[in-house]
Amino acid sequence: MGKVWSMDAVAKNQSTAFFGNASALAESPKKEGLIYVGTDDGLIQITEDGGKNWRKVEKIGDVPELAYVSRIVASVNDPNTVYVAFENHQNADFKPYLFKSTDAGRTWTSIKSNLPANQPVWGIAEDHVNPNLVFVGTEYGLFFTVDGGQKWIQLRGGLPTIQVRDIAIQRRENDLVLGTFGRGFYILDNYTPLRSVTPAMLNQEASLLPVKDALMYIQAQPIGGRGKSFQGESYFTAENPPFGATFTYYLKEELKTRKAKRQDAERAAQRSNQPVRLPSAAELSAEEQEEAPSVIFVITDSQGKVIRRLTGPVTAGFQRVTWDLRYPAASLPPPPNPDGEDPFADPPGGPLVMPGTYKVSMMKRVDGVTTPIAQSQEFQVTVEGLDRMAPADRIALVEFQQKAARLQRAVSGATQAANALTPRFAAIRRALIETPNAPESLLNDAAALEKRKNEILRALSGDSALRQRNFNLPPSINERVGSVVGSSRMSTARPTQTQIDQYTHAAAEFEGVLNQLRQLIEVDLQKLEKQMEAAGAPWTPGRIPEWRDQ
Repeated sequence: MGKVWSMDAVAKNQSTAFFGNASALAESPKKEGLIYVGTDDGLIQITEDGGKNWRKVEKIGDVPELAYVSRIVASVNDPNTVYVAFENHQNADFKPYLFKSTDAGRTWTSIKSNLPANQPVWGIAEDHVNPNLVFVGTEYGLFFTVDGGQKWIQLRGGLPTIQVRDIAIQRRENDLVLGTFGRGFYILDNYTPLRSVTPAMLNQEASLLPVKDALMYIQAQPIGGRGKSFQGESYFTAENPPFGATFTYYLKEELKTRKAKRQDAERAAQRSNQPVRLPSAAELSAEEQEEAPSVIFVITDSQGKVIRRLTGPVTAGFQRVTWDLRYPAASLPPPPNPDGEDPFADPPGGPLVMPGTYKVSMMKRVDGVTTPIAQSQEFQVTVEGLDRMAPADRIALVEFQQKAARLQRAVSGATQAANALTPRFAAIRRALIETPNAPESLLNDAAALEKRKNEILRALSGDSALRQRNFNLPPSINERVGSVVGSSRMSTARPTQTQIDQYTHAAAEFEGVLNQLRQLIEVDLQKLEKQMEAAGAPWTPGRIPEWRDQ
């Protein structure tokens, strides 16, 4: 504190150790008896015979005297390779000191390279497959290198700005586990794509990295629902890895719209005190009409048939997208609910695909033009116990699920088309009442058509008035189809006879209802709207007005 204190000062010397303390220890997993010990006063002690004899390393590179040895890690690939990190914050020195030795600590090479100058290193881990892939945890985050420390890249992926105190690798699943200061720990699932990263790859426009084989299974809900179900916020849970096949890809630069590029150029001009170029009217119109850029993944089966398309983030860096191993859903997901998701409703999803070989290709779509941008990757979809499943049963299940999904798609579309007629008929009634030249017969025709629409909706979705009064009603078409799809969606067995019968009844009933809906919308309603147009009725939604200069 800027002065020498007397012997009577409070707590004089009580926090100062009389001896050096061991602050880091590592035992070689490749060579028995090789042990490294680091101390809080900057020394490294090494024994190669299990502690019988020791040699001392007192000075390494530019490390200041008495710097704290924060971590020692012996290589999991080479018996003579070891990593050591020092930190010297107690002397107002926050530089990273990171070294590597390939001769059991006799000589050392600095590998801090481009690590930030204000971030001491706290944790180190070496990949057990690729020795050039090394991770370090610093005061403010996580970094990795693919060339043994010549260049470091920060790995964010949602990780907050936090001190990474320790790093562990779960070898079976190849997960990276980070112990942080004050916020628990974080897990990066399956970091194996990083093993394929090379400096040349990082200079390419885009890269699609190898895909881990995907395990197909029915996800359990042991507490009655997804996630923590209804256990409340005091019940702690962490998310599992996403189900399905995860695609990891790299974009050197963000895919930007014309507007974003113009705004970047304007900011650059302002920073260099240059005049800002104003866009023309045509350029502004083109900006407003431009389709947003997208990254598209196309998944094909072993016969080359396209079975799914997905989109992913277009921002620069490493990104991930997960395919849920299902065919497309029969309907689009509903818009976000401001009150939260329905805990009992599963998100829309098609049937599970067959186990086997699949391929994913990556493309970009910019300004309406689709272009391949990375080499495709092949991967396997596997199922535990596949050898105990009859192939015919599996094929029968998938074929039935696809057939039921097609019916669900049609029934859902017909229901939405019929529901869309409700506000349309309301507008027609108002328009006819306000049209002096409209004969009363048009109002009667409109009422008759609306009655037919209501009958179609009752066949599709049931009688809501009676259901609200707890009447015992036969299942509607939607209820039958929903039951078939819902009960078979999570199944791995051949469809039951009940499911087959439900499908047969629903399909037969729906065919007649769909013909009625087509007649109503495509013939009778169009005829009514033409008569309204001739009578000079106000415009109503869905009707194209007629006009000619007289």
